[in-house]
Amino acid sequence: MKKTILALMLAAMTATQAGAFRLFDNLVYNLRFGYSIGGTAPMGMPATIRSMDKYTLTPSFNLGLGVYRDITEHWGVTTGLYIENKGMDVESTVKNYHMAFVRGGQRLEGNFTGGVSIDVEQWMLTLPLMATYAVNKNLHVKLGPYLSYVRSHNFTGYAYGGYIRVGDPTGAKVEVGTEEGSRGTYDFSDSMRSWQFGMLAGVDWYFHRHWGVFADLSWGFTDIFDAGFDTIEQNLYPVYGTIGISYRIK
Repeated sequence: MKKTILALMLAAMTATQAGAFRLFDNLVYNLRFGYSIGGTAPMGMPATIRSMDKYTLTPSFNLGLGVYRDITEHWGVTTGLYIENKGMDVESTVKNYHMAFVRGGQRLEGNFTGGVSIDVEQWMLTLPLMATYAVNKNLHVKLGPYLSYVRSHNFTGYAYGGYIRVGDPTGAKVEVGTEEGSRGTYDFSDSMRSWQFGMLAGVDWYFHRHWGVFADLSWGFTDIFDAGFDTIEQNLYPVYGTIGISYRIK
């Protein structure tokens, strides 16, 4: 009986190890370098944001290692690890927009009407897990969730050229100028969350044995701020498109 049990245990361990090794068979690795364009915005433009007046491109890069494994002739799985920088530099005109800032050493919170400048920067590590359909060996379409750890983040800016109603829409009116010192500044960096979750869709196309191009679209499902942060009236989500080149190692 002991010999039989030992034999069964040995057979099970051997089968498990063989299955684990097979998981790493037929893996295809690729290095990726891309540039991202997008922003951190509410889902749907609220009435309090009247217009976007300026959008400046920021250094938003994507560098990573992609890993692909086929499961059937057409279906497979893509994962990897990406280092990403998602930034945004915009100016908007708002009306009765709830926010807080510091002006002349005094913190003011209420409904602001005027111009708002926002500068956002986030450095993160992203782990995707996407179902992949191989149209052929050189063209892949992929879709799936991603999880990002935000290593560093920045959300700063200023309000200018308007006024704020302190407390509520009928509160005391305080004028806000356009020059440094008379405008209101804010820094909400410490209130940003460290983990983000969303969906990622993309296309990989190899025009050479090793070289290819890709296009990805990421859509965040989690607000960039911690739960309970309500100084800004809307939840803000990162939505970015990335284009780049890739090098297939294997």
